[in-house]
Amino acid sequence: MEFKRGQLRNFVTVAEDGQMTRAARKLHLAQPALSHSISQLEGELGIVLLERHARGVTLTAAGAAFLPKAQAALAAAEDALRTAQSLARATNGRMEVGYIGPPPTLNAPELFDAFTRAHPQAAVSFRELPFPYDPTSAWMEEVDVAFAHTPTIERGVCVQAVRAEPRAVVLPHNHALAERNELYVGDIVDDLFLAYHPSVQAAWAAFHSLDDHRGAPARLTADHARTPPEMLTMMASRRAVATLPLSDARVIASVLRGVVAIPLIDAEPSILSIVWREGNRNPCVHALARIAERVAKRDGVVRLARSHGVARVRY
Repeated sequence: MEFKRGQLRNFVTVAEDGQMTRAARKLHLAQPALSHSISQLEGELGIVLLERHARGVTLTAAGAAFLPKAQAALAAAEDALRTAQSLARATNGRMEVGYIGPPPTLNAPELFDAFTRAHPQAAVSFRELPFPYDPTSAWMEEVDVAFAHTPTIERGVCVQAVRAEPRAVVLPHNHALAERNELYVGDIVDDLFLAYHPSVQAAWAAFHSLDDHRGAPARLTADHARTPPEMLTMMASRRAVATLPLSDARVIASVLRGVVAIPLIDAEPSILSIVWREGNRNPCVHALARIAERVAKRDGVVRLARSHGVARVRY
């Protein structure tokens, strides 16, 4: 019995979503094409997987039994594809770096300049990532290594702290505190904060809303962002505030009209790190990690990072 990976993906998406129309949008397929794909899969398997009704779809008993097997098969196929892609990049001396916010060549030039000097033949490309979601390994599945404020550390993921950076608040230019040169957390903690999408890692989003100082969730806007461009759009509306690593905040204030970036002098620092999957065999990744470790030791980041649960972590 043979069926296509696309058929499994289509079935899993519909089963997890519970509605054909929404699943079709997620898959960028016309609804009739999606329905036909699942009917083909059912015909090849010889079982009915889904019960269609006016409100959507539900799994049959056979569908409920088949779903975890389909999810596992799909995950294995995608993991194999990612591994092959990573090995192909490694063979050709290439490394793909994911990032959030300004490109790493802007806010971590010392790291990537050192890598280029040590490995002049390596080809490094960059890709902007959405805000981290769970699991971290899935969030960074299309890149070799990610550079960002540290996401959730989980089994199978390695993290190397690069530097600790003060936090800053991005304010509308007409905010009552916009003329200040520096702020304390207490000045801003009760303001309205720009919200992150519910899919974003809860601890990561909470850190950027000062929940670690407040001890409770912030007041948040009704709309929310899952990607940096969406957050920039919300910042441009000048309806609420956001906290970011200082270098990111300064870049945003320099390119986005109507906002200012002000350092938060008593906020816990942001730990910027590189993150990669443990099984990644690309030698460029490990070379970058060694350079990052030297940079962190030189700048005295290791002890501070460890106090925040981040340094070089292997599982």
